[in-house]
Amino acid sequence: MAAGMGRPQKRVLSALAVAASWSVVFAGVAQPAAAADVQSKQWYLGALQAEEMWKVTTGEGIKVAVIDTGVNPSTSSLRGQVLKGLDATDAAGDEHDDYRGHGTNMAELIAGTGKGGGVRGLAPGVKIIPMRISDTEFQNENSVNANDYVDAIRAAADSDAQIISMSFSSDYSSSEERDAVKYAQQKGKLFFAGVGNNAEEGNKEQYPASYPQVVGVASADRKGKVSKFSTNGNSVDIAAPGSDIPRWCNNSFKSYCDGEGGTSPATAIASASAALVWSAHPDWTANQVLNVLFDTAGRDWKKGDRSAYLGHGLIRPAMNILKGKGDPGDPDISPLTEERTGGSPASPASSSAPSAPTDEQPAQNENADQVDETVAAGESEAASDDGLPLSLIFGGIAVVAVLGGVVFAAVRRRGAA
Repeated sequence: MAAGMGRPQKRVLSALAVAASWSVVFAGVAQPAAAADVQSKQWYLGALQAEEMWKVTTGEGIKVAVIDTGVNPSTSSLRGQVLKGLDATDAAGDEHDDYRGHGTNMAELIAGTGKGGGVRGLAPGVKIIPMRISDTEFQNENSVNANDYVDAIRAAADSDAQIISMSFSSDYSSSEERDAVKYAQQKGKLFFAGVGNNAEEGNKEQYPASYPQVVGVASADRKGKVSKFSTNGNSVDIAAPGSDIPRWCNNSFKSYCDGEGGTSPATAIASASAALVWSAHPDWTANQVLNVLFDTAGRDWKKGDRSAYLGHGLIRPAMNILKGKGDPGDPDISPLTEERTGGSPASPASSSAPSAPTDEQPAQNENADQVDETVAAGESEAASDDGLPLSLIFGGIAVVAVLGGVVFAAVRRRGAA
């Protein structure tokens, strides 16, 4: 079967991008003095009702493997949040040496505490397991492991992480990568990846987001509409905030810059959303967490159908955390493929029965014993509940026609989504 095939044969709404808008009501008080300028630009925290959700859970007990350019554990927002991981590049440095700043930004969007005026993560109780891989520029400048992304996925699958977040995309698929993704599913992981940013530059499907076992994440803007750059098609499963997301300017980690956005931050925010839900329901399987995210997504179309632009809709973890909504469904059936996965929860807190054996288990990664041994830096502390009170009103529905012009262009082997 060709790569990217095998998703459920459900109607995909491709003519229109339909979005349930997030509208945010500010309570008329000033930003807290402790909140730096970068935090005032994190508009999506209000839209997702982060402050209210943190009173219930901050994602404690959940670990997220971030497959990216490395994660710097010494930023003010990540001290105490980063564990030992794996450098799959075999180049100079290790998984805590972020050569681009991208991976650190993704980790902060997931688990940042906001200390020192840094970025506040959506799930500040989460711990990060970094898996360093190479982008095209790093490959051109260094001798690297050609199978770094495959090794990183397998190491993430063998780690204690319940969730894998990969804000990288590539035009190319391989049997080795496909097998690694399947292995991660067999190990009970929930795998998120960005669908890519080439909607206006060929709109070519990207991997690993296009594998059936991976949750493909699209980017939405402040109005809940698909971001103009967000790749669309069969790989899109859900949408998360991705436009106008602040980022580290570079790998010196001296200042933040305004970001145009991308499916990279959307992937991190989707992963953090899943972490909040899983933390609140530690006995659930990956399938059940994802079922609830799909079930509670904001949309203006029939449940079960997928928009080619926003998938099942806009991610809304507060619908479950605050309102108890969402059907977890069968613990053993993947909502992505509608196939039995064994239903083995990745959460060590789970009391569910062990997974059913599969016909063939890929070999365990030889680097697994290197992963998740010690906290990299500092002491952990969850974000406080203090801050600007925000509440979400799920109001009007916006319907936006999207032009279908396609221009094919050369795209790098792999890079940030």
